Amino acid sequence: MQTVRDSEELTRRLAGLRRNGTIALVPTMGALHAGHLALIAEARRHADAVVATIFVNPTQFNDPADLARYPRDEMRDAELARAAGVDLLFAPAPEEVYPPGFATTVEVARLSAPLEGAMRGPEHFRGVATVVTKLLNMVQPDDAFFGQKDAQQALIISRLVRDLDIPARIEICPTVREADGLAMSSRNVRLDPESRRRAPAIARALHDVEARVAAGERDMRRVIDAARSILTEARIDPEYFEAVSADTLDPVAHLGDRTLVAIAARVGDVRLIDNVIVSPPTAP
Repeated sequence: MQTVRDSEELTRRLAGLRRNGTIALVPTMGALHAGHLALIAEARRHADAVVATIFVNPTQFNDPADLARYPRDEMRDAELARAAGVDLLFAPAPEEVYPPGFATTVEVARLSAPLEGAMRGPEHFRGVATVVTKLLNMVQPDDAFFGQKDAQQALIISRLVRDLDIPARIEICPTVREADGLAMSSRNVRLDPESRRRAPAIARALHDVEARVAAGERDMRRVIDAARSILTEARIDPEYFEAVSADTLDPVAHLGDRTLVAIAARVGDVRLIDNVIVSPPTAP
């Protein structure tokens, strides 16, 4: 595995990889865990070469303290990426991605407004959309891989690729979970022991939603109100716990074909997100 830090070197290395076949991209902010490694494994199955990026994107953080606390260990990340089969690791400095005078942003209207957009402000997804557009243009992959845990982000990226005619296929991979159900996240390492004990209640609440839908409940307000008691018992007060269309993010009162149920909550001083997509059971 080769590690590069500037775009000119990236272009040279990519030319060699492209001569040998297709390229898959796995963008990350580092602090790699099993969820990232699952994305890399899926990328390896799709492409002849895998490029991973490690870049803690400053423009998507609305809280400077959160940016400062974000876990960083590039040496460990590089070892994990190499073992997982990454061919090229791109780890640029902020000034390489945003050089002096940088003045362009990408914004996906409507999809960026609810849920995380409402909580973190419009600059969050503006930063995400801009950096992903840059990385897709810099690498020019055949496929790019993202996780379902960040469902709103995945939807926004799929839309911007379609709207801007970026010639890359966006692949969304299932959420990878710990044995107790907690969705894997780079932020999990910051959970203190007591918070780590309470955090799986988020996944249990979502599992309760799935169970109630499977049992025939269609009123999503009743479903969420019932599942909310699981969070209350764990002393978790969600920032949001909502049912929306998985395609438009419009609020859903009655179960639709693909309904996204999403949670964001602070457990201790760590903000966690998770979600499931539910649909009416199909007739046997």
